[in-house]
This record gives sequence, structure tokens and C-alpha cells, in this order.
Amino acid sequence: MKAYLTTALAAMLAVVATPVLAKDVINVAIIGEPDTLDPMVSTKDVVSIVTQHVVETLYTFDKSWAVAPLLAQDLPKISADGKTYDITLRQGITFSDGSKMDSADVVASLERWLKVASRGKTVADKVQSVTAKGPYEVEIKMKTPYAPLLSLLAFSNSAAAVYPSEIIPKGDGQIKDVVGTGPYKYGEHVPDQYLQLVRFDGFVPRKEPANGGSGKRGQVPDEIRFVPVPDPSTRVEGLLSGQFDFADSLPAESYDRIAASDKAKPVLLENFGWPMWAINHKAGLLTNKKIREALLAALPFDDMLFAAFGNDKFFKVDGAMYPKGWDWHTDAGTKLYNQNDPEKAQQLLKEAGYDGTPLRILTSRQYEFHYKMAEVAKQALEAAGFKVQMDVVDWATLGQRRDDPSLWDVYISHSPFLPEPALTDMWFASSRLGWSEPEKDKLAEAFVTETDPAKRKAIFAELQKKNYEDVGFIKIGNFNALLGESKALQGVDPSPWPYFWNASKK
Repeated sequence: MKAYLTTALAAMLAVVATPVLAKDVINVAIIGEPDTLDPMVSTKDVVSIVTQHVVETLYTFDKSWAVAPLLAQDLPKISADGKTYDITLRQGITFSDGSKMDSADVVASLERWLKVASRGKTVADKVQSVTAKGPYEVEIKMKTPYAPLLSLLAFSNSAAAVYPSEIIPKGDGQIKDVVGTGPYKYGEHVPDQYLQLVRFDGFVPRKEPANGGSGKRGQVPDEIRFVPVPDPSTRVEGLLSGQFDFADSLPAESYDRIAASDKAKPVLLENFGWPMWAINHKAGLLTNKKIREALLAALPFDDMLFAAFGNDKFFKVDGAMYPKGWDWHTDAGTKLYNQNDPEKAQQLLKEAGYDGTPLRILTSRQYEFHYKMAEVAKQALEAAGFKVQMDVVDWATLGQRRDDPSLWDVYISHSPFLPEPALTDMWFASSRLGWSEPEKDKLAEAFVTETDPAKRKAIFAELQKKNYEDVGFIKIGNFNALLGESKALQGVDPSPWPYFWNASKK
């Protein structure tokens, strides 16, 4: 990957790369080049933001995060025992290659999702069969009830995307020429400069009023251009200059400048999500539980969050996996949060027989707050006796390296607060973290197979407690996300994964 450009040079290149703006072209600055246009094989937000305009799923979420039908005609009929889902498909739906969608496409797509998607893998061993019962009817039979299934099928991230069966690889390979049923299709792609989406003339929208991702998806702009801009300051400058109509993931310290602008305005997503340290349980230093406990004991979460966001307007030091106000909120296990205890960490390292092997922290500056947290953590960890190796790479390279357990001990990421905890695949041994512990695995199994909401909440509290005790992965705190948009832009709903099919400029 290319080395980072200076802010000035990056801004110049952005100007050169982006065509002259027309009123019906929406230019969106994203944090980097999507490393795939096949959303089934990626959990990256930058992939989801782009691909949701092209590839669709059976279900989606409305503004209140309730599951709603998309390519399915309605919500499924579920048997009394919770094991059989009968799904009727919409008819007359066309892929952008001209082929008609039917049940064979859906079955082939879901079978691939169960094999290659990180979220599909979490449910694969619970699925007995996926069968076409007619040209527009699909049946999913489960071995056991599985409460999060519809949420998994609705998520655009590691998506259960529907493709023409003809383009689906027989093995585990990616789809190179992606086609979908969405309102847009891929146009010109100049890597590291822009990716053009153009209207798909054969698109058939739903008839219901637009409601978040559900209902009628429009085709308001002629084109949507996603411009990869790795440097956060360049995203800000491009927004303020009018070069970009929308900019994703902006530094907290740019809020006041954007608010004072005559061309742009800040978009603050409050209680957006949580930064995390994902831990390698498959190989390396942190397969030792004592060393994981030392890591948790040493990290100064308050200092890390202040370094990342600079103002408590943008963060909260909070160890609960969900904030107050969410149904999933619980304080179980949080006594182990934000210990900031170097002496305890030193003692744990001594008990573990730590030999000075470097703790490899994999991070990127494309999300600048990730890097700032890592810098503060490095100092605290070294004071506690760790030797630390910072591997700072671009986001696409991080995405590649995290799939190889030999290359990292921790990687830094973040997630929005999701309506269903099982959408966070780190709870399951099948994720790239490989966190498997007998009691936790039993809890995870009970959580997804229980259908009573009150019982699921109690099980989740035990899961959160076990995460702290075994140090499965580490939540740093809560944060508000800052995005920015042109004052001329309208029709873009605030969302962790902004979509632009209804966007226009005054």
C-alpha cells in the first residue's frame, strides 16, 4: 500500500481525481479504498457503506432497528417450534446483469453465506437445510431455534447478500464482478481515486414509504461517487471547501470548524458505538490468560478516550457493553473495567512467566482515534512491564493481516451499538479471534437458542461478565461519531452506514 500522503498533497490529488461536480452527483469521502465489493466476505464499514447501494438482502432494518422485508415479500412464517422459516420472495426482481431473481439464487447465496461470511459461520452449525420450495419460496430449517437469525439476515455487514447463482464461486473465492438488485450498479472504478455508482435502470423498489433502510429506496442522484481519502484532515478540508458533499469518520477536534462553516455542517451520531481491542486467542502472546488479565489491568481507558476524542462531549468512560437506555444494558463484570493498575499488571506478568516477547498492536491512522488510543496505551503498557510493537498500516492492510493469526496479538477496531448482540461475532469461537472457553461457549449457545427476551437478557449479562473474567475482547468505552455534510445536501438519514439513494442537493 502507498505511504500516507501529506495533507496538502492528498488534498491536491483529491481535487484532481474528483470530476467537476454536477447537481445530481453526490461525492462522498470515505476512509479508504474498499478492498472488496463483495459484502458477504467483509465486516468493514467502508465496504458496507458502498455495497449496500448495489447488493441487497432478504431483510433490512428500519429507523428503529426493527427487521423489515427487502427482497423477501414479507417477514417469514416461523413454525411454532421456531425451527422452520418459510420465506416468500418478491417477484419481478432483476439483477443488474439482466437476469431474473428467483429462489435458486437465494438458496445458492445463503449456502455461500453460511460457508464464507464471518456472521454466517456463527449460525452455520445450527442450519439443517436451505431449500427452494418453488420459484419464489425458500425454506430455512434449523436444527434448533435461533433467535438472532432475522437480524443476521438483515445486516449489510458480512451480509447475507443475494447474487445470481451463476456468479457464485464453487469454492471460497470472492466474486470479482459483483452484480445485485439494488438501485445502483458499479460504474467506473479508478482505484485509490474514486468508485462511481450509476443508476440501475432495471431496479424495482418496494412500494412502502422509506423508513431507514426499509421501504422505497430511491434513485435520486444520477451518480454517487465514493472517494477514498485516508487522511482525516483531508476529509475535513475537502468537506469545508465544497469538494465533498459528505465525509465519513471525522476527528472530534474538527467539530467547531465544521459548525462555523458556511458550506458544511457537522453530523453527530450520539451513543454511536464502542472502540475495541480485538484479542488473538488462536496464536501468540495473548493465548496466555494471565497476560490477557495483565493487559486489561494496565490499560487506562479514561486517558485513551481523552486522547482519542479530546472532549467528553464525544465519549463516555463506560464498561457496559450497551449504554443505559438499551435493553441489553447490564453492569455485570464491569468491576474489572478501567483498573489502570500497573502494579497489578506487573504481578500478573510475573505470574505468567512473561519473557519480554513484544505485544504486537495492529492499528491504522485512517481512523485516527484508533491510533491515538494505541499511543497512550503503549506508554501505559510499557510502564507495566510489557514490551510493545506498534504495527501501523493502512486500513486495507489491517483487514488482510487480521485474518492471519501469526501477524498480530491485538488489532484495534470499533463497532456501532447493534440491535442484536449476536451480530458481534467476537462472542463466538468461529470468529477470527477464536475465543473459545467452555463456560462462555455454553453461554453463547444458550443465548442464541433461547427465545424468551427476559431469559436472553439474563444470559447476556453472564456473557458480559465472562468476557471480563476471561478477557475475550476489550471494550474501551462509548463514543459519539462525527460525520459531516454539505449544507446543500438533503435526504441522508443519520446512520452508522450512511446511504445516498434518496440524497439530493438544493
